[in-house]
Amino acid sequence: MKIPATPPNWFRILTQLEQERCFELIESSEKISATNGGRYFHWDEIIHRQPPEGLTREEWWCALKLWRKSLYKSVLLLDKKGAEFVFAVPDSIQETLHHIDRSIPGQPGVPKQITTPEFKEQYHVAAFIEEAITSSQLEGATTTRQVAKEMIMKERPPQDRSEQMILNNYRTMQRIIAVKEQPLTPGLILELQRLVCHEAMGTPDALGRFRKADERVVVSDNYGEIFHEPPPAGELEKRMAAMCDFANGKTPDGFVHPVLRAMILHFWMAYDHPFVDGNGRTARALFYWAMLHHGYWLCEFISISHVIKKAHAQYSRAFLYTETDDNDLTYFILYHVEVLKKALTALEEYVDRKTNELRTLETQFQTTVLLNSRQRALISHALRHAGFLYTTYGHQNSHGVSYQTARNDLTDLRDKGLLETKTSGKTTYFRPVEDLKEKLEELE
Repeated sequence: MKIPATPPNWFRILTQLEQERCFELIESSEKISATNGGRYFHWDEIIHRQPPEGLTREEWWCALKLWRKSLYKSVLLLDKKGAEFVFAVPDSIQETLHHIDRSIPGQPGVPKQITTPEFKEQYHVAAFIEEAITSSQLEGATTTRQVAKEMIMKERPPQDRSEQMILNNYRTMQRIIAVKEQPLTPGLILELQRLVCHEAMGTPDALGRFRKADERVVVSDNYGEIFHEPPPAGELEKRMAAMCDFANGKTPDGFVHPVLRAMILHFWMAYDHPFVDGNGRTARALFYWAMLHHGYWLCEFISISHVIKKAHAQYSRAFLYTETDDNDLTYFILYHVEVLKKALTALEEYVDRKTNELRTLETQFQTTVLLNSRQRALISHALRHAGFLYTTYGHQNSHGVSYQTARNDLTDLRDKGLLETKTSGKTTYFRPVEDLKEKLEELE
């Protein structure tokens, strides 16, 4: 990863042009911007492209900046020199925001299966595990997905730092669900950092507090090249308070779409880098908090880190493009809306795939002679209701058979490894095993 080329000073370019040419660029800036096919080019990209006919690259850049400045809105995030960060909402962002808005309850774009309690029972944990694993891998965790999933599902204590990071992220996602209705406060930010870094920090005394003046924190590569050095530690208390005001909708004046607010919050946290460790994981956690806080419940079932991990360089470049071009957050927003759109598409494809797999499996075992019709009906129900508890009396009443017949049905399913038992008081409950699908395939 290399630092992008620094854009030329567009205003200086404009003032050095002849007056007539200057007016031509100003009047045609919107039209020139439209020739990009919706792309929002950084100077680092423009220097490798052919400019529109009749323009130099510098004039092209000047026209783009003129049009963008007419769209900019401020978010009251300041850089280290006191300059404001700004953003624009071009048509490509508007279109994606509309797509994302269709993911709220009751909208026609949401797959019907996702809205059912059965889906939440089966896939909620899986989504948390995926985000926990990939968010940790972005920060250097090396544990395999299978080992990490087994650790979480079986509640096994973590064996190393990588496993601890993943478990921490999983618990953080659970905590976000619990606090999604609460306003963001510096105390909540500190709590989330404590969760993501619990027993996984090289400097344990830095847990749950902001960095100090003598703790230099930078973003760099493995070769020591520094990409970002955050604002001084002495400003953090004030900056975190301002970030919370933004997250809670108190600033700025005027409307900011909730999804954009969540994405900017993600950037803000990463830019200020208030901790010795855990900044990236906390920033992504705050994005989830913001989305859920504003009612985008489908974010409980997606993993943005899974998408980011596939092209991590683009994630870093989005930050750098923003910082090197007049604090223009549009670059980061454009990247983030594509991440979110891909994550939602992946969820829809996942649901379709699992639904088809379930339908195929049911068709296969409905004809098996190893299970009677009552047992097949129960297993069909169990495949859609993970964790459901069955009793002998309930099975007896559902099928109009004797107590002993119902008892034999359930114990036979237990002996075949499809159900397991638990006792509460004098009642014995039967519930589906965690790997029910795999067990059915083995049975076949």
